[in-house]
Amino acid sequence: MHILHTTAEIRNIEQSAAAVLPSGTLMARAGLAAANYALELLPDDKNAATALILTGPGNNGGDALEVAAHLAHAGVQVSVLLYAQPDRQPADAQRALKRAHLSPARFRDVTTIEVASSFIHSTKWSLIIDGLFGIGLTKPITGDLQTLVETVNQLKCPVLALDAPSGLDTDSGAIVGAGTALRASHTISFIADKPGLHTLQGRDYAGQVMVASLNIEPQHYPAPHCWLNEIELFARSLKQRPHDSHKGSYGNVAIVGGAHGMAGAPVLAARAALQAGAGRVYPIFLDNAPAYDSAQPELMCRNAQDFDLSSAVLVVGPGLGQSRSAHDLLAQALTSRQPIVLDADALNLIAAEPRLQHRTQYRRDATLMTPHPLEAARLLGISSQQVQADRLGAACKLAKQFNATVILKGSGSVIADPNGDTVINPTGNPALATAGSGDVLAGICGALLGQSWAVRDAALAACWLHGAAADELVKQGIGPIGLSAGELIPAVRAGLNRLTAACGWHHGN
Repeated sequence: MHILHTTAEIRNIEQSAAAVLPSGTLMARAGLAAANYALELLPDDKNAATALILTGPGNNGGDALEVAAHLAHAGVQVSVLLYAQPDRQPADAQRALKRAHLSPARFRDVTTIEVASSFIHSTKWSLIIDGLFGIGLTKPITGDLQTLVETVNQLKCPVLALDAPSGLDTDSGAIVGAGTALRASHTISFIADKPGLHTLQGRDYAGQVMVASLNIEPQHYPAPHCWLNEIELFARSLKQRPHDSHKGSYGNVAIVGGAHGMAGAPVLAARAALQAGAGRVYPIFLDNAPAYDSAQPELMCRNAQDFDLSSAVLVVGPGLGQSRSAHDLLAQALTSRQPIVLDADALNLIAAEPRLQHRTQYRRDATLMTPHPLEAARLLGISSQQVQADRLGAACKLAKQFNATVILKGSGSVIADPNGDTVINPTGNPALATAGSGDVLAGICGALLGQSWAVRDAALAACWLHGAAADELVKQGIGPIGLSAGELIPAVRAGLNRLTAACGWHHGN
């Protein structure tokens, strides 16, 4: 399983491992691992390759100097820009500096930022190595270093970040302070992978992430509480269907919403639920229900006052609105002894009223909440900026507060359990930034719950499938620009069938 560790955990792992290893071992291993990865990214003719090494203070700068020496000895034309005072560097970094000086690497004059910028633009670089700052940066990058980073960000060449892109918070995925961050095409993450490389701005700044464990023994690692989403985490629920089954075997799902002017949202969610395998799907309309859905006539449209909410797994919120009748319908749904997915206006109504919050908190059956950052902020009574500054923390707080599984949507959606475990979803792309995408996700969640999936597995699989559908469509040239939410639905169905065919027999059939 792909485990993620926080900065504090990695510091403890590093200290624990270093205590039983010869001095400098971890830096030497990091430098060698990064150099080997860099060689893979460089052209085959190493003698014609050019590499620029940006070296900052501390151990991250030491790692970069180790890389510089290795690449130079491999025949690469290496230039080093050093942004550190050598006599103030840690002992390991000072030793790395000596090795780099003894190598064919060339240290360039960086007396002013103008000189550095002019030098950077004067060469067509095969690769730039970012060793300015690693994990744990607490102050924003400003001044000359900000200008340096922005200069590099303007170039069109591969950039390999060591441990983390400089300026990126590896816990939250946010750019530190009001500064800037270096945009990498590749990141080599030392010791363990890190949450911030996969959520919020991390997806844009970290690029392709590979992990170098530095051969640290397993006993130095703590028990995991955060993972990157992958099929293995929910594969146990992928079961092939027996011939001896019928529509009742795969659950009833009701999509509750459809206020005036918002009928499209429950229809989208209902279509997604049907094509994600629910046996029967009922779009439930607060306003007058249409006779049928002409594009998906298998859906059974109902008026809210005519439907027994206890007869189906519920997805409440798509197009619900925030009227008094919407409030009352939600209050009724929360008393149902069925799994429930709470989305969109259902979350806004809950955020506005303590009694609905209480009903949600004390439900006995599975509750799955799917807020975007602003909805999460309303539920927590904070700003959306505060939510985004700590996406994992916000998702965990919501999960605990409402005794629910929570999908905090966004780049690198965060799935949190009430026990504090989190999973970051790696699938998906900007094609999902379109109206109705969240309704499709809610419908998939409802369909999997209707097929008796455990709530955590349903949340993980729904996120993975939703994102993977967008990824597949973009590969086909359908998006990311202009992809509509409805186009995701058949791609979700195809993805679910592929996974079930691959995993279903192995897991319990």
